[in-house]
Order: sequence, then C-alpha cells, then structure tokens
Amino acid sequence: MSQTTELYIAPMEGVMDYLMRELLTNLNPITLCVTEFVRVVKKVEPKHAFYRLCPELHNNGYTTNGTPVRVQLLGQHPEALANNALRALELGSHGIDLNFGCPAKTVNKSKGGAVLLQEPETMYQIISHVKKAAGNETVSAKIRLGFEDESNYLDIIDAVKQSGADLLTVHARTKKQGYKPPAYWHYVSQAVERLDIPVIANGEIWNKADAEQCQLESNTNKLMLGRGILAMPNLADVIKNNASELPWPEMASLFKHYAVLEQQGDKSYYFSSRLKQWLRYLKIQYPEAQTLFEEIKRLTTKGEILPIIDSI
Repeated sequence: MSQTTELYIAPMEGVMDYLMRELLTNLNPITLCVTEFVRVVKKVEPKHAFYRLCPELHNNGYTTNGTPVRVQLLGQHPEALANNALRALELGSHGIDLNFGCPAKTVNKSKGGAVLLQEPETMYQIISHVKKAAGNETVSAKIRLGFEDESNYLDIIDAVKQSGADLLTVHARTKKQGYKPPAYWHYVSQAVERLDIPVIANGEIWNKADAEQCQLESNTNKLMLGRGILAMPNLADVIKNNASELPWPEMASLFKHYAVLEQQGDKSYYFSSRLKQWLRYLKIQYPEAQTLFEEIKRLTTKGEILPIIDSI
C-alpha cells in the first residue's frame, strides 16, 4: 500500500467515542477522525454538547498523539447547521463534517441523515450555508449511494459539487442496503471523476486486501475505516505499513488501557457495556473474543472484569 494512502476513522454513532479514538489513533497512522454526530434542530447547541462528544476540543481538537478530530453535525435546517458549525469551529474542531448517511430509522424519521439523499436541493442548501459560515475551514460531507437505490446518485454528487464542499466521503451502499455486504466501491470512482475535490471511500474494508481492492475500484487513495478497525484494532497500520495483526494476548493491554481511560469509576456500567460491544466486533477477527464475552457478559464492574482480562 502506498505511503500516500490516507486513512480516516469513521463517525460510528454510539461506538466510536473519544475513548476508542484515543486507543486507535495511538495504534495507527490516522489522517483524521470524525466524531459521532451532534444533533442539530433549530438552536445553537450548548458548548457542553460539543465537549461531550468531542473532549478533544479541550486539546485544540487533537487526540493526545496529535491526530486532528472533526466534529460531525446532523440536521435539516441550513441556518441552524451553519450557526452550530461556527460554534464547533470556535471550540477547535478541525473543519465540519455533515451527515447525510446515517441509516437509523429514528434519525431518518426526524429528517436527518440518509433521508436527505432524497432531496439533493436540501443537501445543497445545507452544505452551501455551512461552507459560507466556515470560510476557509474544511467542510466535508458523508453520503451513501442513495436512499432506496442509486437512481439519483449523480444528482447527489452534483449537489455536493455545486455547494462548494471541500471533501466528500462516500459509504458505498444505499440506505436500504444498510451494512449488508458487499460495498459497491466502483460507484465511488464516479464521484472522483465528477468532482475536483478529494473523495474518501468507505465500507467493507476489513483487511489489507480489501483496502487494496477498494482503492483500485474507487480510484482514490483515501479510505475511511469503521467496523473493520474495531475488529482489527491496528488495521490502518496493517494496511499502510504492512504490520502484523495484533496477537490476542496484546489485546489485554488495550482493554486495560480502555479501563484506565474511562474515568467514570467502578460503579459505572459504561466500561462493561462498551467492552462487550467492542468484543462483538473483535470476534470477527479473534475467536478468543467470543470466549471472553461469554466470561464477562453478566459482569458489570471493572473490579469484576479486569482480573479476567489479566488472565489472558
């Protein structure tokens, strides 16, 4: 894989929180992380809403190893999104990302995320307003190939082009296709051909071979990693530097580091619930993850779980 390849961490709602960003950026050569979305209705969200999802703003928008972090916004009102973009930028976000890809029914029912793919004009208005407010700061958009199908994909691309966006990420599936394999990477190349801005390909990149094939079909050297990097925590290092997959015993130190990072205390269910969630991804690459999950699935505190991790 070329050293010019850029690798990004995806904004996975409820999964890719700041703790996970901290762990993964310390293991991998990551160009930039995008946060879980800040839901925007009509008002400017309070500062604590941004700090909650992006504590890195307290560090000028960087993880502790210096990886920049970009706040993602989700909503349908152009003016409100522009005003919230200004707030995020003032707090230290490295640009603004706009969510037009979330397939969740609850989000789509409130006219956010992928449902807006049915309205390229609304997308154009949103991106245009945010770009005007952001000035020289980067405004990126994340899309899918369409809602029900790919029939208006090129209209979506043209809306992005006319809006003045600085960067586009394409999750190479429709909303209806959800996360079911395969990803249709060749559609990304159509965006690359029609746009004069960088394009990032996203979807079904689980290993180095996937990354190489995605790069070939999508015609871009920019890849976004989501579930794949949760399943193989040093995936970006494997892709870019030909590193070996982390052996299972080394995962124990990651779990313990995760426990240290989580500062809510032993009475919190956060660590146990997030670790169990992570193990569901890890078992894709590590059979041992299923065994560990079975051992801790009824446990709720660090005090109960960490001795089991020590035995790995």
